[in-house]
Amino acid sequence: MALDSATGSSMSSILSRQKAANLRDGIPSAAKRIEWLDKSIDLLITHGDAFNDAMCEDFGHRSKDQSAFTDIASSIAALKFAKKHLHKWMQPDKRGVEFPLNLLGSKAQIQFQPKGVIGVISPWNFPVNLTFTPLAGVFAAGNRCMIKPSEFTEATSELMKSVIAQYYDEEEMAVITGGPEVGAEFTKLPFDHILFTGATSVAKHVMRAAADNLVPLTLELGGKSPVILGRSADMQKAANRIMAGKTLNAGQICLAPDYAFVPKEKTAEFTAAATSAVQKMFPSGLKDNDDYTSIVNQRHYDRIMSYIEDARAKGAEVIEINPTGDNFSQQPHHKIAPHIIVDPTDDMTVMQDEIFGPILPIKSYGETSDAIGYINAHDRPLGLYYFGEDSAERDTVLNNTTSGGVTVNDVLFHVAQEDLPFGGVGPSGMGSYHGREGFYEFSHRKSVYTQTGSEMLAMIRPPYGDAFRKQVKGRLKR
Repeated sequence: MALDSATGSSMSSILSRQKAANLRDGIPSAAKRIEWLDKSIDLLITHGDAFNDAMCEDFGHRSKDQSAFTDIASSIAALKFAKKHLHKWMQPDKRGVEFPLNLLGSKAQIQFQPKGVIGVISPWNFPVNLTFTPLAGVFAAGNRCMIKPSEFTEATSELMKSVIAQYYDEEEMAVITGGPEVGAEFTKLPFDHILFTGATSVAKHVMRAAADNLVPLTLELGGKSPVILGRSADMQKAANRIMAGKTLNAGQICLAPDYAFVPKEKTAEFTAAATSAVQKMFPSGLKDNDDYTSIVNQRHYDRIMSYIEDARAKGAEVIEINPTGDNFSQQPHHKIAPHIIVDPTDDMTVMQDEIFGPILPIKSYGETSDAIGYINAHDRPLGLYYFGEDSAERDTVLNNTTSGGVTVNDVLFHVAQEDLPFGGVGPSGMGSYHGREGFYEFSHRKSVYTQTGSEMLAMIRPPYGDAFRKQVKGRLKR
């Protein structure tokens, strides 16, 4: 497949010109960085409706109200947060100096230097948000950028390529569109840093390709993010919030609640509460409801439906939440009603793969330690959610599990806090961004030490004598 770019030149040529521009122009001033951030803010405000239309086209149907919130407004908020705090973040970080050099005028600090050119590989599920939210950190840190958006959201990617070319010189930012072959070549380029958001299986290939050039990586992946409902939880309130997270974008969210632990005596109560929650959000039904998003394509539709069929074939109780009895076999797109799978077994594919769709398996548990043990026996997740008012139980869950982040008494919301770093751990990712941590992630933190003018330092040079030995001996103490 031919390599595509904003001007038809090759990806490596664009990268070379961006690197040359970085050297030519030097470290960008705060004003230049704010200019770059302002351009993205203006771009999203001006073309937000067009992006919402494009995302709706790409998904078959995607709620434009949802897109306006999750992709446009949320991205603008991240860019504005970076703009507000940029001057403070750029200030050198003063550090301590060892005795006695600290008394003789020596100084130490960390200076934040742009890494150079950042390669951003963004996914299809939130194609605008997961491009422009990282750009807040990329531009705040003074970098240039090349973006490879997903081929699954082709209309959105092409619009992004077109409008970014109107706002930015190709030496500042460029969009590369194309399929998997283009993406594979993109990951082989000698960027100064790569941010990849997507599947863990693909991340392994990205990491291997980046290794040839020793390119540092931020990997934002996913996994099976669990929910633990404590016995002190308000089941209806918890179900309202869990099902809101599970039906947002039809569950096509890396942080979506993937499965839930429910006290065994409250399974029926939670199922009824979850059904009520969906009915309240979608009272007119789901199939023709503009608020309910489609599955992005046939491949993912078939994958999600196979989880339901597999669970049913292996004896699980499968509950379809379909308030108005819509016939989903007759529809122009790929909508799937929310489903609950009660007490699935581990041999079911729904408990093996990240679901990325509107299915919620619920597992009955007796003791909190049982839920914790199950979570710890599996890959560390991107998110973890605890519901309940028992602070001791909450702390037990948080202190005895490891996840990228946690929301207590809701789902997803920790990712919406710009002052909290967002990232995974182990198979759910490495590195983090958002807010100050995004600035740090895309900066080189350069240690700078300024030596004292005093020649007391002569005592540590040869020829070594008693004064030197006494000084060393003084350090050999517990």
